[in-house]
Amino acid sequence: MEQEQDIYPKILLAGTDPDLPDVPPEGFAKYMHFREMARGIKAVLYSCWDTMMGRSVAMKTLLPEFALDKRERRRFLREARVTAQLQHPNTVPVYEIGRDDQSRLYFTMKRVAGENFFQVVKKLSKGDERTVAAYPLHEQLHVVIQACQALAYAHAHGVIHRDVKPENIWVGRFGEVILLDWGVAKVWGLPDEAGYVETEEPDKSGEEATRWEVNPLATSPDEALGTLTQTGQRPGTPLYMAPEQVMNRYVDERCDVFSVGVLLSEMLTFREPFRGRNVRETFDKILYSKPEAPSTACPDRGIPKSLDDVVAKAIAKRATDRFQSMTQLVDALSDCMADILRGDEE
Repeated sequence: MEQEQDIYPKILLAGTDPDLPDVPPEGFAKYMHFREMARGIKAVLYSCWDTMMGRSVAMKTLLPEFALDKRERRRFLREARVTAQLQHPNTVPVYEIGRDDQSRLYFTMKRVAGENFFQVVKKLSKGDERTVAAYPLHEQLHVVIQACQALAYAHAHGVIHRDVKPENIWVGRFGEVILLDWGVAKVWGLPDEAGYVETEEPDKSGEEATRWEVNPLATSPDEALGTLTQTGQRPGTPLYMAPEQVMNRYVDERCDVFSVGVLLSEMLTFREPFRGRNVRETFDKILYSKPEAPSTACPDRGIPKSLDDVVAKAIAKRATDRFQSMTQLVDALSDCMADILRGDEE
């Protein structure tokens, strides 16, 4: 992903017509001009030039300290292959997977100019004029709906994202909306973090009682609200986790529905609905707290009650009380967007 102006250089014959060398480079050897774009805790993202195709691509690779970690290698390969196999307009195309010159895993993918949706929401909260003009409420909903379409496609293929949040939605300069980061995805029929394989869906009628006890974490109560993916912790990001994720219970597509509901609430109110002072307090709020309706929290934003109802249903504590599929949520959001557009025309 990229924000620079030169990501879309002019296409020239000098870059399209040259013959291939007698011995074409393969794998990592065909990439050059590396420049770091972003760095995470375990991986780094570069832009680089594919000399064979004559195009700029994004390359993700594990950091050296995780290069030999079996768990992180498995997650990395899962992210690359899940992303590659989910061929949808709202997922990023993956071009290649391999090992770099230091034997670290890498995969290359399409570069897209733009910014993540968290940056968009942050600018909206500050009243940035250009962003406010570019993203009226119906356009914000359009972005979320496109991300939900990618989730619906993934769910139809047996994949649950488990880490839906604004930072993982990329908004391109030409209207592209891409759902990123499938590193903690739950793949049907593959081992989860505990090492077992789920091949049959459990009975959804036997839901847990409304009140749960929070399982103790192996981390400090004052830990920052970042991504929890280490051994013994829950895959995902605390602020957007569904109750069943918090409790390390069985999860299905309805946990992604919950995360989208949290994202919607944040988009509408400019604050995370379940944020606590630390991870434990955040989990407690996810399990027990009922956030204020967005239209009540932000009465000046013109939020329709129908959108309040969608958010409330999406973040219901019991999975059986939520939208039972991402498609249902998409339909409800589409109705809200149509109502807003009709209201704007009147």
